[in-house]
Amino acid sequence: MDGMLSPKGFQEADASGRWRVLGDGACAFFRTGSMREAAEFAAAVADLPGAGPHRPDLDLRSEGVTVRLVAVEPDFWGLTAREVALAQDISAVADGLGLESDPSRLQSVQVAVDAMSHPEVIRFWKAVLGYDERGEEDLADPLGRNAPFWFQEMDAPRPQRNRIHVDVFLPHDRVEARLAAALAAGGVMVRDRSPHWWVVADPEGNEACVSTLGTRD
Repeated sequence: MDGMLSPKGFQEADASGRWRVLGDGACAFFRTGSMREAAEFAAAVADLPGAGPHRPDLDLRSEGVTVRLVAVEPDFWGLTAREVALAQDISAVADGLGLESDPSRLQSVQVAVDAMSHPEVIRFWKAVLGYDERGEEDLADPLGRNAPFWFQEMDAPRPQRNRIHVDVFLPHDRVEARLAAALAAGGVMVRDRSPHWWVVADPEGNEACVSTLGTRD
């Protein structure tokens, strides 16, 4: 697709500093004082022209609106120059309504499943969750409300470790504090792949991957 951007490319193009690239697109959170104010902002975003397949997804709460931008095409799921332009337009709408952004409220979560036999395992989870396939490795909630599932193919059994874990995607400027909180709460650092990826485990060995995409090429 023309104008494709890496997470780092999008982050560098966002002069406002309001947006963060997470696991499911570029996101921003704008604080509101009521559901009416959130709805007013959402309506103004909906009136922006030319979104097409680059449409924004909005989650409205009385305390704020989370906006997610990602290009969705049959052969592509990611970020382009059009997402940058749309992010700028949405930021301008927020400015016009006097809304402040709060990147510290952003994160995305997915469930990761390690599988020896991808097709059979994916078929089961698709049926039990009622999800849609997104490419060859992912299942996604058709309404976009619940965490996606990602299937990581293994070439050998791994009985010594859990094979289902949670992936937590955070803004690049929030990872250090979150990791510190997890370790202070009794967690253990299993693998440190700074500056993009860490594996931590709870006191009984159940793992979570913490990742940031904003500095990745």
